[in-house]
Amino acid sequence: MFATTVFSPAFLRASAAAYAVFQKFLMAAGLLFMIGLVSLQTGHTGLIESLKSLLPAAEAMENPASDVVATSEAEILESATGQSAPELNPKMQAALDYVAKRYRVSNEALEPIFATAQAAGKEERIDPLLIIAVIGIESGFNPFSQSVVGAKGLMQVMPNFHMDKLPEEANDSAFLDPVTNVQVGAKVLRESIRRFGGIENGLQQFAGALNDPDRRYASKVLAEKQRLDKAAQQRQKT
Repeated sequence: MFATTVFSPAFLRASAAAYAVFQKFLMAAGLLFMIGLVSLQTGHTGLIESLKSLLPAAEAMENPASDVVATSEAEILESATGQSAPELNPKMQAALDYVAKRYRVSNEALEPIFATAQAAGKEERIDPLLIIAVIGIESGFNPFSQSVVGAKGLMQVMPNFHMDKLPEEANDSAFLDPVTNVQVGAKVLRESIRRFGGIENGLQQFAGALNDPDRRYASKVLAEKQRLDKAAQQRQKT
């Protein structure tokens, strides 16, 4: 699987907002400069005093950009789901720290992924660390990865087969949203496990490799889950 790495939606939104604010600030600064220049030439110093009172407002225009940049991934999750991000249990938090080091991904970027996996695992009655293990094998925690056959996102969900699992009015671009992808991927994984009689066969079906006699995909995912479990246990002992 070949994946491309691009900037996260949060970063792109922050950049767009910062650019828009910067444009407005330049326009305001240019206007103030022109008025100040005219007032000096005409001797109307009262205009300069008026301009000074406007400077705080102009400076305040810079603040929204910093607010947008400071938006946390937890707030993004809350915006996407309409609910506040659930607190990770100790096992999931320990696994998150392990994944951050293993895959070189920031803790902040992983938080909504782990929070969604925890919630989806509870809803679908799947071990959330199994979901995390699938994400690790499928995409290496790159939410914008796409396979040569068109599978998208963290869990490499096939849009052609699972559009019915998306929220209403969503299109196939929603599969690149980390929260939506994990929610849909967890449903697909649950269906595969129940339909094919167990975790190993379910994983093989999830990967489209049910006929592989060596069960290589399932072995990779279960080995990754074992590493996650071990990391969580070691953290809890300390």
